[in-house]
Amino acid sequence: GSYGHQELHTPNLDYLAATGVQMDNAFTPIPVCSPARASLLTGRLPSQHGLHDYLASPNDELEGRSWLTEETTLPQLLSDAGYEVACCGKWHLGGDEVPQPGFDYWFTLGNDYPVEHGGPHRYCDNGRSRVISGYKTRIITDQALHFLRQRDAQRPFFLIVGYTATHSPWRDHPQRLVDAYRECTFDDVPDDAAYPFGRQNLESTFPTRENPREALAQYYAAVSQIDEGTGRLVDELEALDLRQDTLVVYTSDHGLNCGHHGIWGKGNGTLPLNMVEESIRVPLIFNQPGRLYGGQRRREFVDHLDLFQTLAACAAVDLAQSPDVNYPGHSYINILENS
Repeated sequence: GSYGHQELHTPNLDYLAATGVQMDNAFTPIPVCSPARASLLTGRLPSQHGLHDYLASPNDELEGRSWLTEETTLPQLLSDAGYEVACCGKWHLGGDEVPQPGFDYWFTLGNDYPVEHGGPHRYCDNGRSRVISGYKTRIITDQALHFLRQRDAQRPFFLIVGYTATHSPWRDHPQRLVDAYRECTFDDVPDDAAYPFGRQNLESTFPTRENPREALAQYYAAVSQIDEGTGRLVDELEALDLRQDTLVVYTSDHGLNCGHHGIWGKGNGTLPLNMVEESIRVPLIFNQPGRLYGGQRRREFVDHLDLFQTLAACAAVDLAQSPDVNYPGHSYINILENS
């Protein structure tokens, strides 16, 4: 909603944007999940870290390999700096079912994702495989809350919460949320002569796209579910008296077309692959009361390589200690703090 969407209900994210810093021109260096996540965590381009497309699941040859073993990730840098580091939700960089270097707490989806959003699914709980039934967004949030409550209070922490709700298939989201969107106009999704296939495109490999209005209602419901999870996390930070000391960052690994340009999907939603704006533009919101100069909407063009640099700077990690590593991004911490 804070980015101008007229029908989405996202009060928690809108609050974070209104009282924090919203970057209006944030982008991913590559519009596909695995390499985009690798760029965010390494601060390097796909041509540097070597991941160029998503890791197909359940392909044991791809998923069983840890693809970032040659890289030094932000979690490793923060761990070396004394942080307690946790991942809850999506990893999708290989070795999902084995805690990766730098992490003290590891609760991730098994390599059979994304499949369905509810029902029984395999998770890796700190190296132990578990099958848990329920809606993924709530399970991921519950585990993130568990980490916050049981963490070492004497150490700073870095927590990645990787939601998957907006990923296909666009179905089976909470009925109370889907019903709230079924009568929407969906006017925010282009549907005119400039986009001849738009949201009315019925030629698709996903059955949910055969009914574009239903797919959009499901997608909107997924966004609201993530908003609810974000609100629960912020409430917990306040309950633990950590709100002033914790930088909250909301972003996405890539964008998505929901009928825009006649495309349902991201960069690999077409052949040849696309780099349309909807595939590469991402939300990016920072919030920390008392530290950041709130109420800002910034127009600077930034990407995940810059975000890596900025998070390192916020945590006082000196990347200059690795002079042999070529980091293309630049920190914009001064923008956030208005210093």
